[in-house]
Amino acid sequence: MRVRDWDDILADVASDSTDPDGWRAVAGSRREGLGEDLYFGHPSVGVYHLKTYAKNPRDLRGVGAKIARRVDDELDPLLPNEESAGRFAVRSPPEDEAAAEDAATRLRETLKVHAEAPTSPDHLFEDVMEAIDSPAFGPMDYEFDGRPDELDELSDTFEEAEELLSSELEDLIDEDDVDRGFH
Repeated sequence: MRVRDWDDILADVASDSTDPDGWRAVAGSRREGLGEDLYFGHPSVGVYHLKTYAKNPRDLRGVGAKIARRVDDELDPLLPNEESAGRFAVRSPPEDEAAAEDAATRLRETLKVHAEAPTSPDHLFEDVMEAIDSPAFGPMDYEFDGRPDELDELSDTFEEAEELLSSELEDLIDEDDVDRGFH
């Protein structure tokens, strides 16, 4: 397991050519200390764990690692299914102005179609993500001021990764001299 900057992990996910709507995520506050935990996985790609904190309102810092090569029968029930209320997405900025205009046109047409016909929130979300070429999206369990039970189970399952990533994140927090407030 190689600990890397959280941005590098997301860049890998964004560049992966895997089925973008097969991803699932669970996130919440860290067990101890400042920040949040995020686990996300795809059946054919594996599972990633990110630990992040806000150095200030404009600067999110963190570390992460790929912790499993695939989502197996033990991990599958710990990641949300399509019935989960939340959704998440990873997005990549358009490469240039022409790509931005193309994405805006696709998005406008997608919203126009959904405004004129009955639709479900899930279907709208999926169509919007496809219109903007999101490289990864899917259901998410998230608690803003707590931890979903699955988050604790994943932390216990990957105890060594949990300890290593927590230590690395605490080092970042100490280096930034943030402790419990914004810097």
